[in-house]
Parts: sequence; C-alpha cells; structure tokens
Amino acid sequence: MFRKSIDSVREFFSDVRGELKKVSFPTRAETVGSTTVVIVFCIIMSLYLSFIDSVLVWVVGKIL
Repeated sequence: MFRKSIDSVREFFSDVRGELKKVSFPTRAETVGSTTVVIVFCIIMSLYLSFIDSVLVWVVGKIL
C-alpha cells in the first residue's frame, strides 16, 4: 500500500519535472513590454471610466 503511494508520488514529481522542461519563460524585454502595455491600458481605461462616470453624474444631476 505504501509502496504504491510512494511510486505514485515519484511519478508525479517526475512528470512535473518533465513538464517544466517544456515551459518557455519570457525574456526580460518581453516581460517589460507586456507590463508596459498593461499599465498603459489600465491608465487609459481609468481615464475613460472616470469621464463616463462624470458624464453620468452630470446627466443624473440634471434629471433630478
């Protein structure tokens, strides 16, 4: 019973090691580029949503 469990755990870690060898990690330049795109997108969306919120507040204020 324990032998089967130990063999199962060893097989699992062997498979994990094999899968990690297949992983391609991004270069530093790719990581910086992707991070820059995400930050710029977040800034643009926050400005857009702030503008839409201001317009909606103004419209609701005029209605009430």
